[in-house]
Amino acid sequence: MLSINARTRYCAVLGHPVRHSASPAMQNAGIAALAKDWRYLAYDVNPDELRQAIDGAKAMKFIGLNLTVPHKLLAVEMVDAIDPRAKKWGAVNTVVFETKVSGKWVPLGTVEGFEAGEVRSHGYNTDADAIVQSLLEDFSWTTLRGSSVLLLGAGGAARSCALRLAEEKVGTIYLINRTKEKAVQLGAEIAKENSKVNLKYEYQAATVDMVINGTSLGLKASDALPIDLDWLKARKPKRVYDMIYRPAETALLKEAKKIGCKTANGLGMLLYQGARALELWSGDKAPIKIMREALVREVQGV
Repeated sequence: MLSINARTRYCAVLGHPVRHSASPAMQNAGIAALAKDWRYLAYDVNPDELRQAIDGAKAMKFIGLNLTVPHKLLAVEMVDAIDPRAKKWGAVNTVVFETKVSGKWVPLGTVEGFEAGEVRSHGYNTDADAIVQSLLEDFSWTTLRGSSVLLLGAGGAARSCALRLAEEKVGTIYLINRTKEKAVQLGAEIAKENSKVNLKYEYQAATVDMVINGTSLGLKASDALPIDLDWLKARKPKRVYDMIYRPAETALLKEAKKIGCKTANGLGMLLYQGARALELWSGDKAPIKIMREALVREVQGV
């Protein structure tokens, strides 16, 4: 990378907390490979100050933002424009700052210098497609169609995941959330557009093809398992996926591996959502291989 100078431009991830994020390592590697004079930063932003943070980044003509827990749902009402897919998923994890060129809105990252006039924030969701791509790749699947999935969580990335899985025509989704009413509400949204998906809200008697953890349980060593351990041992789902990528092996994945389940963490999801964000900001194809290598070095220390 070149040294920072007066022409250097910025993008960032906002979260609360955010210190665990591997996005800076991945995105800065991708930015360097594209020979952009940009830097990718990380900021811990309280949810009460999220609107100010987005507006501040816009005023300073940042290239764009990524949003992580707990900001994805909140940001839907805070951006100036929203992509139809993000509106459908009800969550924004990528913000592209845009300006008008010849009457057309274009990403600031494709405009040389800081000569932009009016700027707007445009919200996207790159999580939903990334989770599907990661599941297919990590578990060597060709299709999710007809499968049964137990999804833990109903907010943020878990919500986007549930809606996207329904779009892939999975057979059954067990929606399990600490607040059952929230899971039922999500199920109602799924049913509006995908009436053939079988929706359930209890899992004790279930046998499933895959378990996905979309909660934050597992970020800390002291966290409880997000699922009943006796059920896990008795039912032995074929695949267990944890959206958490740091630690690389959560307590859930450790227990699943002990009983012979195929396991994967959220590294692939992080990679593909981040790569798509970089493409939206820059207009260039993301250097996937380089970004993946940077992620592995950051998370696994190799």
